[in-house]
Amino acid sequence: MLCLVRLGYFLAAGVKMGYWQPQWRSLGRGGWRGAAVVHLLLWCSCIVRSETTQNFPGSSKPKSSVGVQLRLQGSGQMLIDNGLLQLTLSVPDGNVIGIQYNGVDNLLEILNEESNRGYWDVVWNLPGDPIKYDRIQGTTYKIVTQNEDQIELSFVRNGSALTNQTAVPLNIDKRYIVRRGCSGFYTYAIFDRPEGWPDIEMDQVRIVYKLQNEKFHFMALSDDRQRVMPMPEDRVTGQPLAYPEAVLLTNPINPELRGEVDDKYQYSCENQYNRVHGWISGDPPVGFWMITPSNEFRTAGPVKQDLTSHVGPITLSMFVSTHYAGKEVGMKFNGGEPWKKVFGPVLVYLNSVAPEEDLSNLWQNAKEQMYVESETWPYNFIESEDFPSSEERGMVVGQLLVRDRYITEKYMWGGFAYVGLASPGEAGSWQRENKGYQFWCRADRKGNFVINNIRAGDYNLYGWVPGIIGDYKYEGNVTITPGSAINLGILIYNPPRHGPTLWEIGVPDRTASEFYVPEPYPTLMNNLYTNNKQYRFRQYGLWERYADLYPENDLVFHVGVDDHRKDWFFAHVTRNLYNYTFTATTWKIEFELKRVHKTAGYVLQLALASVTESDLQVRFNDLSIEPPHFATGKIGQDNAIARHGIHGLYWLYSIPVPSSQLRSGSNTIFLTQARAINPYQGVMYDYIRLEGPPES
Repeated sequence: MLCLVRLGYFLAAGVKMGYWQPQWRSLGRGGWRGAAVVHLLLWCSCIVRSETTQNFPGSSKPKSSVGVQLRLQGSGQMLIDNGLLQLTLSVPDGNVIGIQYNGVDNLLEILNEESNRGYWDVVWNLPGDPIKYDRIQGTTYKIVTQNEDQIELSFVRNGSALTNQTAVPLNIDKRYIVRRGCSGFYTYAIFDRPEGWPDIEMDQVRIVYKLQNEKFHFMALSDDRQRVMPMPEDRVTGQPLAYPEAVLLTNPINPELRGEVDDKYQYSCENQYNRVHGWISGDPPVGFWMITPSNEFRTAGPVKQDLTSHVGPITLSMFVSTHYAGKEVGMKFNGGEPWKKVFGPVLVYLNSVAPEEDLSNLWQNAKEQMYVESETWPYNFIESEDFPSSEERGMVVGQLLVRDRYITEKYMWGGFAYVGLASPGEAGSWQRENKGYQFWCRADRKGNFVINNIRAGDYNLYGWVPGIIGDYKYEGNVTITPGSAINLGILIYNPPRHGPTLWEIGVPDRTASEFYVPEPYPTLMNNLYTNNKQYRFRQYGLWERYADLYPENDLVFHVGVDDHRKDWFFAHVTRNLYNYTFTATTWKIEFELKRVHKTAGYVLQLALASVTESDLQVRFNDLSIEPPHFATGKIGQDNAIARHGIHGLYWLYSIPVPSSQLRSGSNTIFLTQARAINPYQGVMYDYIRLEGPPES
């Protein structure tokens, strides 16, 4: 019955939001009427699920009817109790120093200092200065909301009154919310930079929770990324590898982990999938989870990779970082520009089962709760004028088609395209955008897309289609006002294209996952990925396998003969000569042309999935020519090779090839990665295509 009541509200809201306006009904083929109905039914089913999910099978914690209470715990501490958990915060700092739940006095590591258990921090610097680390401590606090249904506390630090030279000059308001019947707590922060404040750079904003290492030993990131984890002591007694994050476990407390590699970057995840992760304790059976209901406040778009949980046990919520991208995605504030952003809210979710129950139920329930949180976004209980409600937001719909006459004369659906709104900029600029909010969705197989819950403001609409090179950008600004529903209609993407495809290597999906990813060294494995080919690239030391496979000469790929899945190494890396001395490597693409059109040019489409401090030089049929026919110059700071990522930022070059550089018969393209200072420099290719002269 409740669902039907809410259905009525949704129908009424649909009129306001434009679901049932005449122009929608005229789209044909069922159009957006059908999409709206499907969306409505899914929404309704999720509401039903959200009303039942607290009492999941095997749960030993029924939904509490106890009102939320607030108590001062002596000097410097405040406790919030809702009958399911007790949250203890330091005053006025606003750090989480205690979480009591399911008979455990504190889920956080009690051996740590109180300021080193649950906190927000920032990595920043003044332009040209070394980086600084700032663990954000409030200086004043206030009760924002206090009733039996909800308590919200605010911990504020005034950036204009700072005396600590390591504190970032911003006004920061950290918030914590505990609600009746909720097995967890919400947290968010408002970062505010008034006009005229000093120039700064800010590369990281995150939340950190450090759990009891005697209890939490099992980590879960996804259905197929779960494992028993090493202890912190194991990293101390282990053998350091090429960089500090990577350690070979030589004498772990759990002997079954001996001989494995531990590296926090092996557990990274793309933003689009980084929605729930955390830890499980077996005694008592308790789960601790970080749930992120929306990506709107994260930087650099849906495929940006970042950290999740790792040995500690530590659970993170990453909002801003330069991981897998470099300083290009770090924030830079110049000329006194004003800025304000809300990071979060996110939910720290706790669950438990009876001792005789299967611990996997904890992960299943955490996923269910993640779906509930996502479907109820934006929350209607946030007491901040900087967090707009659903009524104060808008939506955009449309259909993306692709026009490439060298594939087909017909328009193609932009099937499963990534379509999103981000700050105005050039096509593709969203992957480096870091100050504003971004709103993304995946289109259906026909290219239809619906982007909901967009904050008011001016945006550009961006997109890219798996299987198609390049970036789409809608020609005008998209202005969202409260309650608006914008139908952009049919959008046409004309991807870069010069002429017909003569040959191609790879799949244009912005990753190097289709290429050959080798088996790791048997003595340097993470057993989580031993039988999981999808994530084999997460293994340590794969860059060194290149020299094993090509000990004397570099890679040569024969078009029409070789298979990129077996014969194209996933990363174009340097070669280690001896004593940590490296040299550049040159790959060859050999191909045949029956004839060369002397009066028309060719184009090489070169798409890169990742670049780290590289200068990629391209030469046609003459390795000795200087300067090269094309060079990227020094680009890229992804570090995806060392950090086990199969992609970083996307680069696309359309390289003109005069017919004079080609010849009838055998041809060779030389790809040289010319910078060679360390083993992690290199590029990952996404896709390479040679196009012939245009056809009339």
